[in-house]
Amino acid sequence: MTAAAATAPSPDWRLAVVLGVLVAVAVTASRLGRLGVERNHVTAASRAVVQLAAVSLVITAALGSIGWSLAFALLMFSVATWTSSGRIDVPRAQVPMVGAAVAAGAVPVLALILGSGVVPFNGAGLVPTAGIVIGGAMTAATLTGRRAYDELQTSFGTYEAGLAIGLPSPEAAFEVIQPSGREALTPGLDQTRTVGLVTLPGAFVGVLLGGGTPLEAGAAQIMVLIGLMAAQAITTAVLLRLVAHGRVVRRSMAGRYPR
Repeated sequence: MTAAAATAPSPDWRLAVVLGVLVAVAVTASRLGRLGVERNHVTAASRAVVQLAAVSLVITAALGSIGWSLAFALLMFSVATWTSSGRIDVPRAQVPMVGAAVAAGAVPVLALILGSGVVPFNGAGLVPTAGIVIGGAMTAATLTGRRAYDELQTSFGTYEAGLAIGLPSPEAAFEVIQPSGREALTPGLDQTRTVGLVTLPGAFVGVLLGGGTPLEAGAAQIMVLIGLMAAQAITTAVLLRLVAHGRVVRRSMAGRYPR
């Protein structure tokens, strides 16, 4: 029996029971705490089961073909772009701008990792690596966009004051939203700073489950974390400029911003 077979959970009735109990615990905690998200827990868990079951079948086919693997990576990118756009709440016409910010972070990092041969350019290397990096860029885009517009709404007077003293709109806006970039990057930076001391993230655990050595697991995880750090920094920098130039505008501020 391989290490993966010995340590990975078996998809049998025991797993179903444990998952059911965990969902019940989440629902109960929400109800007792009056959080009001009991239905959300059930919906999220149900969607996760269905989606992962379907994705597992698709990935099984994709891993055998570099073409299908690239197609699956493109699908992940499309979903990531659409998700961030929805969270920021931008008009449909501006979705490509959000996609450009996600791509600006993800593409060069993936090109370096896969092009250098550190991760083999095949289905087994491309799909999980692309998923991690694109997912990190998506998170950075969502946090950056949401926090930038929260900051702009709260400090709109400061933006107008910048205009009053002669600053161009992009510069006046950037002065207001620039601190939100640091806030958006904080979760990723904290994860990198505390890896191994607080958490053992997915890549590390995945390599161990796959039978790799702790040294190989550590190498995989540090590559992922630093790759994520680079991708998120680029995505955040690009999206902040797109927001400052009014290329990505929250629906609720359309007509008020930019000026």
